[in-house]
Amino acid sequence: MSLAATLDAGIKSQFPGLAGNWHYLDTAATAQKPQAVIDAMVRALGEDYATVHRGVYARSAEMTLAFEEARRKVAAFIGGAENEIVFTRGATEAINLVAQTWGQANLKAGDRVLLSMLEHHSNIVPWQLLRDRTGVEIDVCPLTPDGQIDLAAAERILTPAHKLVALAHVSNVLGSMLHVEQAVALARSVGARILLDGCQAVPRLAVDVAALDCDFYVFSAHKLYGPTGIGALWARAELLDAMPPWHGGGAMIDRVTFEKTTFAPPPARFEAGTPAIVEAIALGAAVDYVSAIGLDAIHAHEAALVARCRDELRRMNSVRLFGPEESAGIVSFALDGVHPHDLGTILDEEGVAIRAGHHCAQPLMDHLGVPATARASFGIYNDEADVAALVRGIERTKRIFG
Repeated sequence: MSLAATLDAGIKSQFPGLAGNWHYLDTAATAQKPQAVIDAMVRALGEDYATVHRGVYARSAEMTLAFEEARRKVAAFIGGAENEIVFTRGATEAINLVAQTWGQANLKAGDRVLLSMLEHHSNIVPWQLLRDRTGVEIDVCPLTPDGQIDLAAAERILTPAHKLVALAHVSNVLGSMLHVEQAVALARSVGARILLDGCQAVPRLAVDVAALDCDFYVFSAHKLYGPTGIGALWARAELLDAMPPWHGGGAMIDRVTFEKTTFAPPPARFEAGTPAIVEAIALGAAVDYVSAIGLDAIHAHEAALVARCRDELRRMNSVRLFGPEESAGIVSFALDGVHPHDLGTILDEEGVAIRAGHHCAQPLMDHLGVPATARASFGIYNDEADVAALVRGIERTKRIFG
């Protein structure tokens, strides 16, 4: 079905969390859940529930099939193979997994990691922790004036000492989209691996990890209209095969004795303990939901809303816009003389929900010269009425603050 047809059919009614004419503009933080995903969770937690992988009874076998089918759906959704998908608690855990397994095994003092100024804390702190343990060095790529990762600068920074490039596919603050093909080519030119943080990209852009030619790709389900508590790491099969385990326990073993333990092949090697069964199945349902609408349609819809929002805010002399004109579903801004928290509070009184703060990107806030920004982020359920409500709320805020 097309997104236009879905919107005409009343897509907001498919999202129980949007009841009451709530103008939800915080999808970059977490997306609302369609009834189809909620139903999948309820069914998996209720009438279908059993453990996976170990039971010899029929329902356990059926639940195992459903769990692994979710893995296949996720793999197909991003163009990978199912044995290359590791379920994690989210993108944060996925990046930590790479840092503590591949990073610990492959990086040493004198090696360098390249990040960018706009990274989320989840793609900064794990590498700092690794630096503190191993002595690797971290370099930071600057941004262009409009908030893109400056790949020309990256080319000047990169040396053969760089073993990893880790960048956001889409900025969670600015919505700026990485030129992935160029970034991958730059990493390859010095023999570095490349990790992409796809949290904001996967819900908005068609992703094909094989075509992107990256080495690691991570994302969280709750930004993809799925549940919290689960996400995925995709990594090249040969990299996963060579990576040591990071959590010990059940499910990730081949054989255990008190003298020695041997480990299961990936992805089980990295999924110790009882997995997030219900959440994985609900993630599969979210993939189905988004796939039925189509990511090209979603991106076009959100891009139109971003353009409309930026046009409306640009008409206000007291508003400062951040980021590029063409962004993926996100608009960050500041209102002169009003802290973003105050703006967010008044907008809430108007039934408009935005995010106000540093967005887990404090280095970027320092770069922008602000303590925080206001951020409006769009999803498949938003429309021009949400933009209009945002504008009305800002105008009211301006009147209150004189």
